[in-house]
Amino acid sequence: MIYLLALLPATALAVAGYFVLFLSARSEGALRTFGKYLGFWAFTLAGLVILGAIFAAAHGRHHCPFGMHGAHERMYCPESRMEEPRDAGAPPASH
Repeated sequence: MIYLLALLPATALAVAGYFVLFLSARSEGALRTFGKYLGFWAFTLAGLVILGAIFAAAHGRHHCPFGMHGAHERMYCPESRMEEPRDAGAPPASH
């Protein structure tokens, strides 16, 4: 779903980049060079938005901000602090 939402700003950036490139082609001098770089920068940002959405969709619902798993995840992720690690020598708790 997130990649569909990313299409809106990516499309806006691509349209803005095309518009800037179109206007810069009609100007001269330093403004033409600046417009060319600005247009390509808008296209680059649009591509990065799409790549970021694909990356976010590929990682699913993993919420750990540091990307750590296992024992390190308990230390950094608040969701995994709910389950405290047991001592290896302690007997299991009975309910």
